[in-house]
Amino acid sequence: MMNMIASIDGGTAISGKSSAFGDEDDREMFKAIRAVPDVILVGAGTVAAEDYHPVTLDAEHRALRAELGMAETPTLAIVSGRLSVNPEARVFGDPEHKPLLLTSTEADPSKLVMIGDAADVAVLPDLEPATILNHLAAAKVILLEGGPTLNGQFAFAGLVDEINLSVAPVLLSGDSPRIARGGELVPPQEMRRDRVLLGDRLMFVRYLRGT
Repeated sequence: MMNMIASIDGGTAISGKSSAFGDEDDREMFKAIRAVPDVILVGAGTVAAEDYHPVTLDAEHRALRAELGMAETPTLAIVSGRLSVNPEARVFGDPEHKPLLLTSTEADPSKLVMIGDAADVAVLPDLEPATILNHLAAAKVILLEGGPTLNGQFAFAGLVDEINLSVAPVLLSGDSPRIARGGELVPPQEMRRDRVLLGDRLMFVRYLRGT
């Protein structure tokens, strides 16, 4: 599943940050969707741009997950082929909620040493979507949080089953990327509208694979 926010003209970021045009309704939706997956998958660029926190959930969502036999919080998996992450960043600041860092055999070994025990590290043969999913095979639900390039790779591979989209009532213009970019899907993947919710400003739409 994918969760993104976009302007009415399809832009995903203001000055590089998607959080710049969200609101309290979007933040509440964001927290609710994060309570669903086993793994949250995100690119290193998005983690840096949005200054990610360690993943935590409120008591209500933790209790719901416990009732379902799930871990208290999802695992945050960060994709970083070049290990272009700052081990001092906030996302690495909670030893009890360490992220999983997914990198490839092409990563600089010296950067692996710099990461130390700030994250659990998995070195994969490559970072193709199928390889990532094979490593995360124990997860029943994986949530994509971007950026658009990572989303586009999974979309091009035919691996996006659900899209949760917050539409902000702003017009950006400019060259902000769409929620997914990369190889063109031919024919386009059909999605069906499953649910529409209206906040004070934003509209939330859930799309599922199929017609």
